[in-house]
Amino acid sequence: MYSFTQLLLSEIISSFSGQWLSQYIMTIVMIPLLFLMVTVGYVFFVPVENRRPEFSSMKGFFHFVVDVAIYAIPMLIVFALVHMQTTAATLLGIPANQNYARYIMILEGNTVSLLQEIATPLLTYVSGFFYLLMFPFLMVFTFLLLVYLQRHKAIQEFVVAFILIYMLAFPFYVLFPVHVTGYTLSGVSPLLYNLSPLIAEGVRIVDPELNNCFPSLHAALSVMAMIMVLHNVKSRRYQAFAVITTATILFTILYLGIHWLSDLVGGTLLAIVCCLIAFRYSENLFAIYRWVVAMVAWKLKGPALPCVGCNRRIYFDSFMQCGHCGIEYDIKGRMFSLLKRFRKRFSE
Repeated sequence: MYSFTQLLLSEIISSFSGQWLSQYIMTIVMIPLLFLMVTVGYVFFVPVENRRPEFSSMKGFFHFVVDVAIYAIPMLIVFALVHMQTTAATLLGIPANQNYARYIMILEGNTVSLLQEIATPLLTYVSGFFYLLMFPFLMVFTFLLLVYLQRHKAIQEFVVAFILIYMLAFPFYVLFPVHVTGYTLSGVSPLLYNLSPLIAEGVRIVDPELNNCFPSLHAALSVMAMIMVLHNVKSRRYQAFAVITTATILFTILYLGIHWLSDLVGGTLLAIVCCLIAFRYSENLFAIYRWVVAMVAWKLKGPALPCVGCNRRIYFDSFMQCGHCGIEYDIKGRMFSLLKRFRKRFSE
């Protein structure tokens, strides 16, 4: 009986491990590659005069990790929630085979197929590299660079724009799914998915039905990152890199048989709108989250957090205020001020 149970458990574990590995092998491979690319990016894009000497110490590195975690948590939460779209579609009774690509075909026909007339194996591999690796590198390195340079207002804008893009794209993915061009148009080949079964399996982790087309998140997020770089990073070298990488990504999403031209236009417009909102309202939109983080830091009696006003690290107490620049983190006063202005406006 014991040997039978042991054999059964080993079979279950081995089958699960094989299925897990086949689905996540691309992610497992990409993470160390991305780490290596970020390291090279630091050497190449961060000038020596802008490098923080305190970063070489354990304390400085710990502060950097804390800052990354503070700003990454809300993005990761939204990312996880948005990828529950299959559950949302099921709850709403939307069929799994729903496809609105026919309406896009009426608008643009077979235009995307023109790009594959110049298809070559080398171009396909280079495009796949940009789609799979350069896109996450642009996103991750831009975020880490802003944290490293302590551009806290810029980081808030990045996080707010990122969250808005996902939240505004989510209803389209649930209610109006559009399948990829490579499996819809007769004149377009799914070049990315044909590169390797591992790539096809890896992409299906975040897009199981391959129908998250309109608007294109690759277009929206890369354009958003480019705008943030042009607006907040002074390095001409990294600005040029961001522009060239974004332009290449926009080409690859069409060339590889993934997105429609409408997806690219929709994603680009979405990025511009979300960046404009972030530039104008990120301070107010981020105030509640900053207050929550400050409250947690106060209750835990640490760690010291960076002030968004003066970049100095402070230990929060019941006053919820920076002792150096005077910026307040308690939203009660701000809410009271907004309520007072609201009442004044409507009482006139």
